[in-house]
Amino acid sequence: MITLPTYDDVVAAANRIEGFAHKTPVMQSSILNHALGAEIFFKCENLQRMGAFKFRGAFNSLAQLDEAQRKRGVIAFSSGNHAQGIALSASLLGIPATIVMPQDAPKAKRAATEGYGATVVEYDRYTQDREAITLALAEKHGYAVVPAYDYAPVIAGQGTAVKELIEEVGELDALFIPLGGGGLLAGSALAARALSPNCKIYGVEPEAGNDGQQSLRSGSIVTISTPKTIADGAQTSALGHHTFAIIQRDVTDILTATDEQLVESMAFFASRMKLVVEPTGCLGLAAVRALASSLKGKRIGVLISGGNVDLDNFSRLLAAHANAGGHIL
Repeated sequence: MITLPTYDDVVAAANRIEGFAHKTPVMQSSILNHALGAEIFFKCENLQRMGAFKFRGAFNSLAQLDEAQRKRGVIAFSSGNHAQGIALSASLLGIPATIVMPQDAPKAKRAATEGYGATVVEYDRYTQDREAITLALAEKHGYAVVPAYDYAPVIAGQGTAVKELIEEVGELDALFIPLGGGGLLAGSALAARALSPNCKIYGVEPEAGNDGQQSLRSGSIVTISTPKTIADGAQTSALGHHTFAIIQRDVTDILTATDEQLVESMAFFASRMKLVVEPTGCLGLAAVRALASSLKGKRIGVLISGGNVDLDNFSRLLAAHANAGGHIL
């Protein structure tokens, strides 16, 4: 039996991170609202410290370590945003941090992780087991392992974003949350069920990596090969045991988006809202645009999970989209 976090843990996390995490803005687009005939509220975690929601769960986790463990240090594995969240949180709390990061992680994310003072250990995401590497280093050096998503303090910390959203704008009819390993979706579900009990909750993952969708519909965790998608923050192969249990209990459905839809949404954010959003952060908007006809008259929450995209890649994707006559809205 696993012990699942509750909304009380989200409330405790909110108190713990207050003064450290930004209370990110909620934005709307009048053009989008008019086009869809709905009210869309974007929770802009791309404007969070280190550029993503991951800071919330990372800081909540590290803030609970005792003094002895803080001296020994922490370790995590991540393709980028969790890495930066742990690195920055560790820096603020005076804790040594080691991050196991894939060789092909976005350059901007690696540079930021090292810039916050963390030590990076590389691995090949397609041939090596990052968890095995992490556990071996943790055992050797006595590091505390902070999982990216399947960990109660991380889940509770991530839920604080939707807590803030609903407290600011009121109850919602539907909520769209990017989905990788499920920490953000699970935490968001805890907050939404407590504060907006009639809200429909949707996870959105890359079409090439729909393990969450398969898992929810089959009733058990499905594991896939590492998906090839521009949404590097959602290149997970399976949900966690904690996250799946909450998702199975509280989430309405899991949807998918193609890489093309993600680029279209990146272009919309950049052109219409002047926001830099990474591909993973576009998953929610991509699903909203695909479901437009069923959302008329509704109040919709969309969580923008992050904005840590390599600018060369960002420019290349948007230029290719524009040259192909791509649609913005």
